[in-house]
Amino acid sequence: MRVARLAALFTAVLVLPATALPAQADTPPTPVFKDGQAQPVFDPADVIRENVWVTAPVDSDGDGKDDLVHAEVVRPRATQQGMKVPVVYQASPYYAGGNDVANHNVDTELYVPGAKRAPAGPRIATRTVGPNPAPINWSYQNYFIARGFAVVYGESLGSGQSTGCPSTGDVNETIGAKSIVDWLNGRAAARDAAGKAAVADWSTGKTGMTGVSYNGTLPNAVASTGVEGLETIVPIAAISSWYDYYRNDGAVVAAGGFQGEDADVLADYVYTRQDRAVCRPLIDRIAVDQDRVTGDYSPFWDVRNYRDDVRKVRASVLVVHGLNDWNVKTDQGTRWYEALKQHGVEHKIWLHQSGHSDPISLRRDVWLATINKWMSHYLYDVDNGIEREPKATIQREDKSWVDEPEWPLPGTQDVKLHPWPGGSSKGKLDTRNSVPGKAAVEKLADDASKTVEQLANATSSGNRLLYSTTAAKQPVRLAGTAKVDLSVSFDKPAANVTAVLVDRAPNGTAKVISRGWTDPQNRRDPARTDPITPGESYQIEVELVAKDYLLAAGHKIEFLLASSDHDYTLRPKPGAGISLELNRTTVVLPVTGGKPALRAAFG
Repeated sequence: MRVARLAALFTAVLVLPATALPAQADTPPTPVFKDGQAQPVFDPADVIRENVWVTAPVDSDGDGKDDLVHAEVVRPRATQQGMKVPVVYQASPYYAGGNDVANHNVDTELYVPGAKRAPAGPRIATRTVGPNPAPINWSYQNYFIARGFAVVYGESLGSGQSTGCPSTGDVNETIGAKSIVDWLNGRAAARDAAGKAAVADWSTGKTGMTGVSYNGTLPNAVASTGVEGLETIVPIAAISSWYDYYRNDGAVVAAGGFQGEDADVLADYVYTRQDRAVCRPLIDRIAVDQDRVTGDYSPFWDVRNYRDDVRKVRASVLVVHGLNDWNVKTDQGTRWYEALKQHGVEHKIWLHQSGHSDPISLRRDVWLATINKWMSHYLYDVDNGIEREPKATIQREDKSWVDEPEWPLPGTQDVKLHPWPGGSSKGKLDTRNSVPGKAAVEKLADDASKTVEQLANATSSGNRLLYSTTAAKQPVRLAGTAKVDLSVSFDKPAANVTAVLVDRAPNGTAKVISRGWTDPQNRRDPARTDPITPGESYQIEVELVAKDYLLAAGHKIEFLLASSDHDYTLRPKPGAGISLELNRTTVVLPVTGGKPALRAAFG
């Protein structure tokens, strides 16, 4: 995630074309709106740039003083002449860069209650960085400044020129980011570099937060407090529950591409304040409380679950997420979106075919028009109708874009499919009937050295079970969360369980549609470990990462069951066996058009 995090922050600076500015007049220019969008009538180079330190009502580093959050303000010079402007605010722990930090070892045995476990080896940072006094910049800065918004950058606690300690998503971090919204609304004190009081009297108080990755997660966190003045957020590739980022239903699971990273690693990575010792006890405490042993949901993770507080959200929310984002997985956005809908929050969603990225690199002009209208409406009260437009904008697999009234599209329903014998090579996945008669049992043995892609492409394998539909007669759209209900037994007291949906093309190539993981010891509750008795049968549900996927005509849907997932789960030594009882197992797909659509495709 670290490379992706920096990429999210240090996206190549966009050169946004300047528009001819109006002639100078005795009075400062005022914002101009055309077709519901703010127009570039301010010189983005003619700005006031100032640094302030906002007092946050928390003492996360335990020094007996309230933490100070460093903020850098960039505002049109016209604000010196009496014009008040709203703020586009990006909070981040990355402005000072990051430290070199070792990840945890994932080649380790799984937890068995009561069994001795070898202690984890130390993680050693090989290089550290400190505060960066250089001016902060952002690819959106000139765009918003030219259109009459101020841009404010806030450094997370424990990073850069802020005091306090990094804590990877907990309440202290949220309070620190929230304090800048409070300052912009006159509710928090701040000082400048000379120690003089700094007042945001140039601000209307109306604030919108946005950013990518961690910078998009902080808007979710602050919005979940219900703070007044935060009118809207645009979280891009953002986390809504940190447990689901580093765990999955009891399993210790990696962010795509960052095997072994965890909450303590990330806190260490962004710990770039000057004092290199004061936060060490807190980070060491995170390493214990995150619990890489059982993987259980706990109070540590609960305070980092913003979906728990969705009822407090007052800001409108434009969720943006990549359908192929395996770093911050797609369901971080879709689960947040569903919760917002349920609580009546004004909402909109953009889903694109890229990964962990900003849509400005995919559909620049339309995206800029969208975010412009969004911020103009919620921060300048422009009646441009954006809140009445279709709620969902989706990029399809052929890179075309569609607007739909909502996501998932109304009429999407769960439909069951049933595996039939033959999974060591390839069994049937039937859209109508389960295996008749007595139990049909098939087995696999774990081998964490093999990737899911290798298992899917093997003609036969003892390390996975694979089941396939017939070729689709017409396209089939899956939109939402697929799941599998498994009847399984194990020959050891601990095992990973990995479920995968695969798109099999007519030429035989395989593409992963989605995947999901669980620890069967958490079969009753992610917060509780219940031991497994080898040989005993259990009903276990595995939810896969939510997707919107169009299976083309002529393609097949396949279900793959494995134990460990080399790229995501912990990797124990090979050998753990799983037995699958087929006639008590179902695959549940969210199909647009429901059962009639699925049967029309597969007969």
